[in-house]
Amino acid sequence: MAQQKIGVIVIHGVGLKGQKRPTNSSELTFSSDMARRVRRKLGAKAANLAWREVVWSDILQKRQQAFFADIRDKTSTDAARAFVMSAMSDAAAYRKTADGAAAVYEQIHVRVEMTMRDMEADIGRDGPVLILAHSLGAHIVSNYIYDLQRFMGRTGSGRFGSPLQDMRTVAGLMTFGCNIPVFLFAHRQEEIMPIAYPGADLPEDAQIMTWWQNFYDKQDILAYPMGPVAPCYSQMVSERALRDVPIHLGRPVAQGWDPLSHGSYWDDAELIAPVVHYINKMMDGSPDR
Repeated sequence: MAQQKIGVIVIHGVGLKGQKRPTNSSELTFSSDMARRVRRKLGAKAANLAWREVVWSDILQKRQQAFFADIRDKTSTDAARAFVMSAMSDAAAYRKTADGAAAVYEQIHVRVEMTMRDMEADIGRDGPVLILAHSLGAHIVSNYIYDLQRFMGRTGSGRFGSPLQDMRTVAGLMTFGCNIPVFLFAHRQEEIMPIAYPGADLPEDAQIMTWWQNFYDKQDILAYPMGPVAPCYSQMVSERALRDVPIHLGRPVAQGWDPLSHGSYWDDAELIAPVVHYINKMMDGSPDR
């Protein structure tokens, strides 16, 4: 019997600039080095791994670059300002508005939807998926899953009629440089509800107890632990559904925070190793119960 293929969906966060949207989600760009290192460590098992990206930076990039060019003679235009301006506008633009399908929120979610559809062609409608989400990408994925789970709760059926596309075969979620807590202060703590486990349609031996692992560097001011932000997340930590993992990206603390270091997670060994470990658990059917 053929080995079940595993899907890895990768979504970027703020700070990805100069990136054109690939013609195909399997054409790797920002995660290409990570994918190469993961495949090398997996060895022969890599043949059963499908890897696809969600690229959304181009939706906002043209307007951001035009504005930055317009202010070039009016203010400083160093790398730190460019990063902060693009990061803030990415986060501000990604919200529900009255624009309907034209809203940036919906445009980005369509990119996730299209990549999930592509992944189904690779591994089947019931195939297990691992999601790797950086920075604002963690907030995007959480919202995308949350919206589908609300649709299921309202209608009693999935939006797409496919377990994989309805985000019900996601065995695990790994976030890094995550800033979800920043967006939760608009809500009362007792009203905050996290996503439920998105792997409910997987066989029990394919489900992993600590399904959400959140990696952050203490020196990265755009990255935060999830557990302390609300009682519901603290409960997830106590139930071993969520684990906050501090890592060190390898930059000396004395240097202070470099905004460009927020993108350093992609090639850091302290993140690559648990990604490989997680994929191995999914392939071997060895949940950590």
